[in-house]
Amino acid sequence: MPVIAPMPAARPTRIPSQRDGTEETAAAGTTVDHLTETYRAHYRSLLGLAALLLDDTASCEDVVQEAFIRVHSARKRVRDPEKTLAYLRQTVVNLSRSALRRRILGLKLLSKPMPDMASAEEGAYDLLERRDLIKAMKGLQRRQREVLVLRYFADMTEAQVAETLGISLGSVKAYGSRGIAALRVTMESLA
Repeated sequence: MPVIAPMPAARPTRIPSQRDGTEETAAAGTTVDHLTETYRAHYRSLLGLAALLLDDTASCEDVVQEAFIRVHSARKRVRDPEKTLAYLRQTVVNLSRSALRRRILGLKLLSKPMPDMASAEEGAYDLLERRDLIKAMKGLQRRQREVLVLRYFADMTEAQVAETLGISLGSVKAYGSRGIAALRVTMESLA
């Protein structure tokens, strides 16, 4: 458990009494020793508090350490030494909130990732395949080419293709089947 070395205890300041002219000892906040002992005694509970608010151990430890440092530097404001733990807890909560705010802001400011795009090599390969396919399509009979274009590129049903071309449904199936077989042979020979 990391612990920051305590500083020498602050001496109480002497304030002259207005009543009888004698000096009174006034508390100048919590002492370093008391703060350090409170921190050591409640380190795990402060870490647990930070863990409820944050998600990773390193951030929790950082927040608890920073809380100790901040309360240490402002220890004169802690008038009642019994409230030292409350100050530490509140500082842990506030620092955890700040850490979460920074994370959220960081996520909002992150640039949005580019969509998955094909590499230049893939694009060139696709272009070559497309050229080969067009060349193979041009080598088909006119009716086979018409049926395949309407069926697969225009996304028509066989019935719609038959109606568009003015041929029977059986002819559409026959031209399509023969056209695909011819394309397969041509594309395999080009590869």
